[in-house]
Amino acid sequence: MTRTNKLLFFLLPGIFLLVAGCSRQAPEKAAPSATAPATQAPQASQPAPGQTVSLPNFVGLVKQEGPAVVNISATRVEERQGNSPIPRGDPLYEFFRRFGAIPDPGEALVASLGSGFLISQDGYILTNAHVIANTDEVRVRLTNKRDYKAKVIGADPYTDVALLKIDATGLPVVKIGDPNKLEPGEWVAAIGAPFGFDNSVTVGVVSAKGRMLPSGSYVPFIQTDVAVNPGNSGGPLFSTRGEVIGINSQIYSQTGGYMGISFAIPIDIAMDISKQLRESGKVVRGYIGVQLQELSYDIATSLGLKEARGALVAAVQRGGPAAKAGIEPGDVIRGIGGQPVETLADLARVVGSTKPGTTVDAEVWRKGEKRSVKMTVATLPA
Repeated sequence: MTRTNKLLFFLLPGIFLLVAGCSRQAPEKAAPSATAPATQAPQASQPAPGQTVSLPNFVGLVKQEGPAVVNISATRVEERQGNSPIPRGDPLYEFFRRFGAIPDPGEALVASLGSGFLISQDGYILTNAHVIANTDEVRVRLTNKRDYKAKVIGADPYTDVALLKIDATGLPVVKIGDPNKLEPGEWVAAIGAPFGFDNSVTVGVVSAKGRMLPSGSYVPFIQTDVAVNPGNSGGPLFSTRGEVIGINSQIYSQTGGYMGISFAIPIDIAMDISKQLRESGKVVRGYIGVQLQELSYDIATSLGLKEARGALVAAVQRGGPAAKAGIEPGDVIRGIGGQPVETLADLARVVGSTKPGTTVDAEVWRKGEKRSVKMTVATLPA
């Protein structure tokens, strides 16, 4: 992470994002916590009008789901830079180095800490792609203090999802939930290893859903006020039903630490990515070849729409699927593949998850009229 004008930038493919990834560079491991016995997870209660809202108890959730959360340590070997007045490529460099006039730079071991969680009893683990990026070895530690070397099955920097595998069976696993059932204001909990402190629990509420960040990925992030710090990256975000509904991925910060805003990748997107990584080791996405713009209320009304719902087409790629289907700049795409399009994130999510070669119907608003076009989704170039 690079510090610029007191703001931290997190790098995703091709674009800087005004948030910070929550993995941590750390020279040593922290002591793991003990595994707690399983009990039932707390249930969300709906108070009657005028009734006092009681705070949820997360004790059962932590005891039941905590053993499936793991600590990830990823290491890589870097060449230590020496203090040499002679450039390394100079013919005299080796001569002076042998006589001790130039210090030997040698190698340094760099470690990063993160979190993850087990999604199968035979050792498949979900985490963030940035936790294990550019590393030589990845190790996973369970709450029972058992340590495993992990194999990286695949990683997708576009969504920041990675899939690992350890050689073990009979492991505890998390329950996968439906993030579409989440509501802003609902209580959630994160379990992870902030600053290396294994199985730390933090709680908060869902601040917003479908939050689109300026990363170019159009992942509809879940925004929460759950305390997430370096080392929490890749850890699960739980609902009060004891189900994982997201992967803690990023924070907005001006200091490098938690400032009340954190973002999680919806678990349904992560599970779809993990399925592709498990089957082929890579992710194939659909695309239609359009450049989109946020639809404001003023633009919507000027186009004859009563509400700002949809994705405004700013430009169309020549020869792309959208151009072949007759999509034009100024069109508003309000539905595709039978799914409504409320925002840019909706369109990107649906198109990206559509199998290339599939022909879909698109609902388009143009010059005060609703139209329907067919287009064939192509493969997103690498």
